[in-house]
Amino acid sequence: MIMTKRISSGTAHQLPDDLKKALMADKAALAKWEDITPLARNEWICWTVSVKLDETRREHVGRVVSELKEGMRRPCCWSGCIHRKDKSLNALQKWLLGRRRK
Repeated sequence: MIMTKRISSGTAHQLPDDLKKALMADKAALAKWEDITPLARNEWICWTVSVKLDETRREHVGRVVSELKEGMRRPCCWSGCIHRKDKSLNALQKWLLGRRRK
């Protein structure tokens, strides 16, 4: 029987396989991941999956691991997850979404 370790997800996002694999490969980063709140995990996941290019996504996955180990609890300069249903969008998020639609 194969056992897989359960790793916590976010509030609006499930943990994607590439990020799960990276966290499982680094015990220190995984410990930090499990120490942050579900909302903070959600921010990291959304920040990772919201990019368009595969190369950028790989960079984000690597940065999640390294920045967690540096003590960061949320992505820096991230306007926040637009997928959360428990809070309204802020002005910056509305502006960014408006630019995407054009």
